[in-house]
Amino acid sequence: MWHNSYFVVPTVLLVAAVLYAAGTHQRVRHVARPQGLPGRGLPLLDTAFLAGGPGRVFDTALVRMHLSEQVVISRSNLVTLTGAKPYDAVDQAVHDAVGATGSRELGALRRMVMRSAAVQEIGDRLADRGLLRRPERMQRARTARRLLWLAMLDVVLFAGLALLLDDNDALHERPNLLIPGFLLLLGALGLATSTPAKGRITPAGQRQLSLMQGSTPWTPSSGVSPRLAGGAVLGALALGGLAVAGLENQELEQAMTAAAAQDEAMRQAQASSSFFSSSSSSSSSSSWSSSSSSSSSSSCSSSGYSCSATDSGSTHHHSSCGSSHSSCGSSHSSCGSSCGGGCGGS
Repeated sequence: MWHNSYFVVPTVLLVAAVLYAAGTHQRVRHVARPQGLPGRGLPLLDTAFLAGGPGRVFDTALVRMHLSEQVVISRSNLVTLTGAKPYDAVDQAVHDAVGATGSRELGALRRMVMRSAAVQEIGDRLADRGLLRRPERMQRARTARRLLWLAMLDVVLFAGLALLLDDNDALHERPNLLIPGFLLLLGALGLATSTPAKGRITPAGQRQLSLMQGSTPWTPSSGVSPRLAGGAVLGALALGGLAVAGLENQELEQAMTAAAAQDEAMRQAQASSSFFSSSSSSSSSSSWSSSSSSSSSSSCSSSGYSCSATDSGSTHHHSSCGSSHSSCGSSHSSCGSSCGGGCGGS
């Protein structure tokens, strides 16, 4: 019986790990204040966050500001404010990130706005409705499963230690291997019942997106100024990204593509460097900003200016930029001389 006392410590550790894994798994799926689905009435930037994360919110807000002539984006990817009044909190976050200088590089601006309180609050609001899973809860659930694996490893190690200490002379002194066997079975059941959720969008969130991706194009009823044309374009951008938005400026889309790709590369590099640092990993995963939207690319064509877009991995369409009114392709006012103007701009 002496050798069986070696299983007390792994038993306590494993039971605690199983309970912790079950608790964190339950909290990932728990919705504190469940509400009905808003149908096709979800606001513009909420839709962008649900469909594509903080990066999609920034893309949608920037295009909205571009259409309302609040920003101009130069060939060098410098975002300049025009002095127009912000429409909402995310627009204000863009203004705050640009700062007193009135201009900021697009990539840096994207990262700052994605991590702003205004954007993070959108994710919290969607999580409160049960449409998204909170990243900090998902991180705790993953940590709990790792601890459970370590507890099961402890059971195996202590079982091996008990066998090594067995003198093989007295049968009643030999360790009872049914104990670690039962513990390992308990741990396996704990792993099976705490399988991590796939993705941050909940089943309710998936149903919400399917409601909005119906047979008719979705146009936001809120989040767009009544004076602003292009609500259908913004709705398509929020739901499907640049691939389906049909933006009318190639350089704007290409600049946004490069900024998104740069941000994704930095995020992956940070994740790799923090693999063995639990504090850094937890900090990164506790922010909604880690769910960045995919990079995209685009091309420009047509009289005046019009652009088609494709997400990364899709076919890229390339065409020349010209204007039937101002021969954009032959002068310094070619399409995208500034993303705020485009072909035909003054």
